[in-house]
Amino acid sequence: MKCSQCNTDDTKVIESRDVADGESVRRRRACVACGYRFTTYERVERPQLVVVKNDGTRQLFNRQKLLAGLYRACEKTSVASLQLEQLVQSIEHELYACADSEVRSGRIGEMVMDRLSALDEVAYVRFASVYRRFTDIASFEKELSHIRERKTHESSTSELSSVKD
Repeated sequence: MKCSQCNTDDTKVIESRDVADGESVRRRRACVACGYRFTTYERVERPQLVVVKNDGTRQLFNRQKLLAGLYRACEKTSVASLQLEQLVQSIEHELYACADSEVRSGRIGEMVMDRLSALDEVAYVRFASVYRRFTDIASFEKELSHIRERKTHESSTSELSSVKD
């Protein structure tokens, strides 16, 4: 590994640590020549995943783009960045597990919405408004009614299970 300061090839690993549930390794390094310290990350290189957009265009899956959209949806909410990282990681795992080299953008959007609804309702509605392209109040209200129905169903299910115990 080359030093980013002096471009020397002679660097040594000071510390290694698993991160992202063992999906990557974080290494602290030091340059033998100039003493500069820096961090590198090592991940398994996976095959390229192509996202097929609604208009038929194709582009490479970009984890950072998905994460940026989630950060925008979760602004001023209680959702932590670690939760968003884990959400994106679980989506990536599922996408790579299906062994298809192409995935429709709609599938990714639905995966995000399923997971985001469990994290934070406000973030879910923000993401849904962009993803589903709400054009009027009626479509927004329809999504809110789905949330209310789901909450009612979940609370009645939990009440039934507590009665059985």
